[in-house]
Amino acid sequence: MSRLPFEAFLALRYLRPRRTFVSVITVISIIGVMLGVAVLIIVISVMSGFDQEWRSRILGFNAHLKITQVDPANGQYLALTNFDSIRRIVSSNQSVTGVAPFITGQVLLQTQPSQGNPKFLAPLLRGIDPKLEAGVSVLPKSIVAGEFDLTGKGLVVGSEFARGMDLRIGDRVAVYSPSSIQKLYETRRNPDAEKPMAEEFIIRGVFDVGYGEYNASIVATSLQKAQELWEFDENSVHGLQVMLRDPFQAEVVRNELKGRLGPNFNILTWPEENPTIFNALAVEKNMMFFLLFFIMIVAGFGIVNCQITFVVQKTREIGILKALGANNRQILWIFLSQSVVVGVLGVGLGFGIAMLALGYRNEFLAFMNRAVGFELLPAAIYQIDKLPASIQPGDVSIICGTAFITCVLAGLFPAWKASRLQPVEALRYE
Repeated sequence: MSRLPFEAFLALRYLRPRRTFVSVITVISIIGVMLGVAVLIIVISVMSGFDQEWRSRILGFNAHLKITQVDPANGQYLALTNFDSIRRIVSSNQSVTGVAPFITGQVLLQTQPSQGNPKFLAPLLRGIDPKLEAGVSVLPKSIVAGEFDLTGKGLVVGSEFARGMDLRIGDRVAVYSPSSIQKLYETRRNPDAEKPMAEEFIIRGVFDVGYGEYNASIVATSLQKAQELWEFDENSVHGLQVMLRDPFQAEVVRNELKGRLGPNFNILTWPEENPTIFNALAVEKNMMFFLLFFIMIVAGFGIVNCQITFVVQKTREIGILKALGANNRQILWIFLSQSVVVGVLGVGLGFGIAMLALGYRNEFLAFMNRAVGFELLPAAIYQIDKLPASIQPGDVSIICGTAFITCVLAGLFPAWKASRLQPVEALRYE
């Protein structure tokens, strides 16, 4: 004797593979749910992987917080004076792991080739303290040619920038600061005015921080040389970069620091500084979820079709069960249990296939690259050699739970109709 309730026993008995049209539809329904769950988990995990990959690269080069000084009267940015005292206050926060001063702004850079014409470009120059930079940035560890040497007139540039400007280690470049460009413009109106001279720098290193935009548009020199370019004294900088133990606590730490620093300081968090790429990834992830969930809805229609056909075929058996004393709830559970079984099988198989596919995703990507004859994930564009993936338990739970509920709801209406069938109507033509 089976220990299962007779509703579950009959549901499993009816689901046994047979050479009938209903069995074929049942298998198709399970496959539909399986594919829907597998594809959703794979796509959402890959999107989460891209999100984490970009976040780690961007936050590796940019600090979690940036502190600048503003004029409370008009909100204009001011030079941060006596930054050492501010740095000590910020460093005393338990969530802070590193604080470093910076000067940043756009400059005009001119190459000085031995042959041919010079090239001009306006990169973003960052003045940093080499001793403190390792605590707030991966820049010192990201040198791929030369060395991280900012002594004297040393300059390090991004790999894409060096390639585009034909720069090599030891090359000399001329750098015009905003103030020198302004003075150069004024000499046009006053020819007798003293013409400003560009600062000469030597390329000491080339860095690659894993993010193409930074590699193509940023150069770095010592804080002292940057202060000279911006005509700051030794105690003045543009602001402070702050690294935290947990970047997702940036808003909490900002509120704590605001209370200690006062209203004369502006604190910018990393989501506010990089809103575009993270918002775009979040929107794409949500859109992919809703679009791919239609696969589950299609599978749900298959379950509805299967159950309606099954109820019609089992009308006689329903009438006999009701005549023997089965109530509406028991009949409903017989047919609803079938939807539950389809959901469990489909979700379970889909989850297993997704985990297998994610485990061998890079091998499959390499196979597809060979099969189609070109790179499906060009490293030159995405700056990524392998397909990233991050399996988030919350996302997987939502996908599996939503798929299971969809399967159960799909079988609810046919099961309810079967439970309302009267024995006289079911057996009228028998």
